[in-house]
Amino acid sequence: MAEKNEFWDIYDENKQRTGRTMKRNDWCLKEGEYHLTVLGVVAARDGRFLITKRVMTKSWAPGWWEVSGGAAVAGEDSKDAVLREIKEETGLDVSGWEGGYLFSYKRENPGEGDNYFVDVYRFIGDFEETDIKLQEEETAGFRFASLEEINALANEGIFLHYNSIKEAFEL
Repeated sequence: MAEKNEFWDIYDENKQRTGRTMKRNDWCLKEGEYHLTVLGVVAARDGRFLITKRVMTKSWAPGWWEVSGGAAVAGEDSKDAVLREIKEETGLDVSGWEGGYLFSYKRENPGEGDNYFVDVYRFIGDFEETDIKLQEEETAGFRFASLEEINALANEGIFLHYNSIKEAFEL
């Protein structure tokens, strides 16, 4: 569970650390400043994906489906952050699995102080339902979904970040 006093590195527009940090969820970033987040697509060898459902107590997109992810903490690199987030949220250690970094995208929210880079990863491995240990503060359930099922959830408007990460589901 993320600490309330967690700190994030502040990055410039070239995704370089500035040497400064911000407090978690303290949206004070200026134009040209960003924080770093990660998303990790977890795929089984049969072509299905592990997706989780956000708890209803989330202030943003409660009950929506998503892949594991979150913010990199100060001093943490992108890959360590995605491995940590997947482990925290699903109980899976994907560090030895096939795959890795795919691409990044940038989100700017002018006037909100919340600009960020998203590094997207995909890991492919062998795992069973019994291997999944959900972080109950974050997730209200999981399922193994085909690309068609994920597309259907996206079309319903209840799959987080889908348009930004859909190519990560193309195995």
